[in-house]
Amino acid sequence: MELILILGILIALLFNFANGMNDAANSIATVVATRVLTPLQAVLMAAGFNLIGPLLFTTAVAKTIGKGIVNPPFMTIHVFFIGILIASIWVLLTTFSGLPISATHALIGGIMGAAVGAGGLQACPWPSLLTIGTLFLYIAISALVGAIIFASIARIMREETWKGYLGLGAVFGSSLIVPLLMITGIVSITGILAILIFIVFSPLLGFIAAYVSVLVVMRLFSTSNLQSMNSVFNKLQVVSAAFYSLNHGSNDAQNAMGAITAMLVAAGILHEFTVPVWVILLSCTAIALGTFMGGWNVVKTMAKKITHIRPYQGFCAETGGGIALTFITTFGIPVSTTHAISGAITGVGATHGYSAIQWNVVRRIVMAWILTIPVTAITAFVVYLVYRIVLL
Repeated sequence: MELILILGILIALLFNFANGMNDAANSIATVVATRVLTPLQAVLMAAGFNLIGPLLFTTAVAKTIGKGIVNPPFMTIHVFFIGILIASIWVLLTTFSGLPISATHALIGGIMGAAVGAGGLQACPWPSLLTIGTLFLYIAISALVGAIIFASIARIMREETWKGYLGLGAVFGSSLIVPLLMITGIVSITGILAILIFIVFSPLLGFIAAYVSVLVVMRLFSTSNLQSMNSVFNKLQVVSAAFYSLNHGSNDAQNAMGAITAMLVAAGILHEFTVPVWVILLSCTAIALGTFMGGWNVVKTMAKKITHIRPYQGFCAETGGGIALTFITTFGIPVSTTHAISGAITGVGATHGYSAIQWNVVRRIVMAWILTIPVTAITAFVVYLVYRIVLL
């Protein structure tokens, strides 16, 4: 038991290290693309704020990882060991392939797959059909209302392409209703439901925040030339990159914290789910070291292949993504910081029209997102069954 616990902790730290390598792109892609900082300067800054982030925020995300996706009777060291192992392998493979995937969703898929292998579908706390149906009804109505409002405004403004605003309005309407429901408590969006919902809505919230930020900046600087704007935003982008790195660390570094704490509880070393300080420090250090090593193939994809980025756009993307993450982390939802910044970068590009986005690259990234949870869940399920036969 002690050997499995030690190996589980080491693999959890390896996972956070790999997470930092893949997610290095999240906080430094735009600041590298705009050449505000050199790659080395950007990585050092990101590593530092990734280390600080989890120390400033609560451990609500860690509690969701450790307590919210597996029912207590099935929270064993073996389940978390297999889940983390499979997630680490997937993150490392995609990092070296240059794909910015969600390490968080890899971990969630791995743990859920191993848990189902241990106890069947009852091992996970699935949301009720009534909750799911109610949530999607709210989303559908809000999307319709948003589409009507945006198209109506476009027609009043005599925009010839007013039909194109239907989709944009639907995105705004459906995305804004989810945070509103969470704040008011009208629908209980927690645990697995929150994780799955925000696979879609974290990039949409990043998209909206960045899109609006660009429009505001363009309005404020409408009489300024590009040179003066670059002079201002070259400095501001350093601040926005630091802000995003802080949020990245506060959410993603908690993945290993939750898994390690859950294993300590399962082993009887801890009697309640409270993240020890040494676990926080080790997890922060691991993700910071991974960020320092950097996943440069991922950085190249995020920084240069989605859309062309200027300093003010980089500032808006990082600020928009950071704002989305701050809200999500406050509610203890483990999300993909990759999704948030990808959505924000796409939102920045969308202000210049459909053709400004390299949609073939976006589709490739989205495909990796879609595959992550099923691939890790199925693999962990199979591996756990073999593991149980051979070693348990």
